[in-house]
Amino acid sequence: MTPNLQLTIDCAGPVRMVDFWCLALGYEPESPPGGHASWREFWLATGLPPEELPEGAGESPESIVDPAGRGPRVWFQQVPEAKTVKNRIHLDLNVGGGRSVPLATRTERVDAAVRRLTEAGATVLRNLGEPAMDYYGVVLADPESNEFCVV
Repeated sequence: MTPNLQLTIDCAGPVRMVDFWCLALGYEPESPPGGHASWREFWLATGLPPEELPEGAGESPESIVDPAGRGPRVWFQQVPEAKTVKNRIHLDLNVGGGRSVPLATRTERVDAAVRRLTEAGATVLRNLGEPAMDYYGVVLADPESNEFCVV
């Protein structure tokens, strides 16, 4: 059997993360399966004990999907602890178009995406610009401080 990739991101507030990452990735909130009114209802129907669900878990979408079906499902798993160290894995949002696109155009595209994402709650951490290397990117943090790059 071929594995089906899902990204799981620990967080304190799944609703805010769903909203932010839908905007960042062009994804949409995932609806609960089988006509269930909520994910909580679905999980309980599968036999998951209620005490295993955090307070409020599953009442709002906690996962997002690519409407085109190309990208992986992303689940925002509610956890009690805050993020304390740098990510060991991060997402790269490739908006620039690659090195076949002139650096000035890539820079404009990256900066436009960065403006849109900071308006949605991201924080700029640092620029990864090196004109002599024909490269430009920006490292940001999402609303819960998870690092990601826009290149």
